[in-house]
Amino acid sequence: MNDLPLTAEQEAEAQRIAAILRQKFEEETLRLARLLAGKPDAELLGKTEYEVRDRVHALGAVALETALAERKKGGTRGAASVARTARKRRGS
Repeated sequence: MNDLPLTAEQEAEAQRIAAILRQKFEEETLRLARLLAGKPDAELLGKTEYEVRDRVHALGAVALETALAERKKGGTRGAASVARTARKRRGS
């Protein structure tokens, strides 16, 4: 996956998000490691595999929630657009 070229403002936002995610990911990394260490080889696939996938998907959700929360803190950039008025309905 190639890194996207970012503006200075976007890079600053990326760094803020990464700092928040780093802590959350480290916590979950330890939980995943404990889950895997506590299972015998014969139990790593199957149910455990799905538990790991669910936790990784939850991390993805945390990443999206964090990005949205950080953007809300920054507020709207630029002027809000004006919505056009609806057209009148045609008679039937």
